[in-house]
Amino acid sequence: MTDRIVIVGAGLAGLRAAEELRRATFEGPIVLVGNEKHLPYDRPPLSKEVVRGEREDTTLKPQEFFDEKQIELRLGAEAVGVDTAAKKLRFADGSDIEYGQLVIATGLASRRIPGLPDLAGVHVLRTLEDSLALRSELAEGKRALIVGAGFIGCELAASFRQRGVDVVLVEPQPAPLASVLGEEVGHLIERMHREEGVDVRCGVGFESVLGADRVTGAVLSDGTEVDADFVVIGIGSVPLTEWLAESGIELADRSAGGGVRADEVGRTATEGVWATGDVASWRLATGKQKRVEHWSNAGDQAKVLAKAITGADATGPTAVPYFWSDQYDVKIQALGTPSATDTVHIVEDDGRKFLAYYSRDGVLTGVVGAGVPAKVMKVRAKIVAGVPVAELLGNA
Repeated sequence: MTDRIVIVGAGLAGLRAAEELRRATFEGPIVLVGNEKHLPYDRPPLSKEVVRGEREDTTLKPQEFFDEKQIELRLGAEAVGVDTAAKKLRFADGSDIEYGQLVIATGLASRRIPGLPDLAGVHVLRTLEDSLALRSELAEGKRALIVGAGFIGCELAASFRQRGVDVVLVEPQPAPLASVLGEEVGHLIERMHREEGVDVRCGVGFESVLGADRVTGAVLSDGTEVDADFVVIGIGSVPLTEWLAESGIELADRSAGGGVRADEVGRTATEGVWATGDVASWRLATGKQKRVEHWSNAGDQAKVLAKAITGADATGPTAVPYFWSDQYDVKIQALGTPSATDTVHIVEDDGRKFLAYYSRDGVLTGVVGAGVPAKVMKVRAKIVAGVPVAELLGNA
C-alpha cells in the first residue's frame, strides 16, 4: 500500500497540514488537492482589501514553495467520493488516486437560501471569484442589500461604505453578531455601523428578491421593500461534506456544528482518514465535539495532526482560540471562547472602541475588544488560568 498522504482541500487548513507534515520530517509523497485552479490563497482579505480593489493577490505560498517541499498540487480537481476499503480518492473526471493517509480539509460552502431565483446581481462570498464579482458591482451599483450581519456581512458593509455605496444590512437577530458575541456587544457593533451610515435593520428577515433577469430589490419579512442594485447573502456557511455521503466516514451531529467527526488529534474512526480545519469536528478535553471556523485554528490543528500522522507524541491544541474582524478603522478581536450565553461585562466604551469580558459561572471565558489590541492580548494568561472574572473587574 502506498505511503502517499493525500490532502483534500487546498485552502489554509490543507496548506498548513502539508507544511507541518514536512516539518515533522515526513519524507513520503504529499498530494494537495483543490477544486479551485488557484494556488492556496488567504480568504479574510476577500471581504476587505480585495473587494475594495486595494489588493489583487492573496496567495499564501508561491509555486516554488511546493516545488521545494516536493508537494504535488492537483488544482481544479473536484473530489467526489472515497473508497475507504481500497484507499482511493475519486475525482469528478472519473480518475482516482490511492492514498496511505487521507486528510480531509475541504472547509466550508456558503449557505444558500432555498428557492432563491438565480438572478444577476445576487451574490455570496466565499471564493476569489465571488469577491471579484462583487468588486465589479461596486463599480456600477450604489445601493446594496446585505442579508445577514455576521462577520462577513459586517465586513462587507464596512467595505461597501468605504467605497461610497449605500448599504441596508438585514439581520433576524436583535443585533449584528448577537448569536456569536451576544446582544450587548452586538449593539456596540451596530452603533459603529449606524455611525458610518449603514441602514441596520435587526429583528427582520429576508423574504424574496425583486426583479426579472436582474435583481432590483427585495421584500423583507415585515413587508417592506428595499431597492438594491445588488444583494449579498451572508447567512453563514456549512461544512463541505456532501461528497463523503457514501464513504462511511462518520460525520458529527448538527448540534456539534456538523463536519467530519474526529478525535482530539484529528483522527477519524475510519482507518487512514483524518480531518482538519473548518470542516473538522474535533473532540475537546471535555469529551464534546466542536467545529471551529477561525483562521488561527487551522495552524494550531495542523501541528497536532502532523505529529499524530507521523507517530510523534501529539496532544490537542493548547493555544487560546483567537479570531478577529476588520471593520472600518477598527479591529475587533476575541480571545478564548466568548459565547452569546455568557455573562458580558463591558469594562471600557468610549463610543467606538470598547473592551468586554465574558464569564461563565463566575469564571473568565473570553475577552472581546474593538480598537484596543494590547488590552485584549494581555488577558490571554488569565483565560488560560481560568481566573474569576471578579478579579479582573476589580482592576478594570
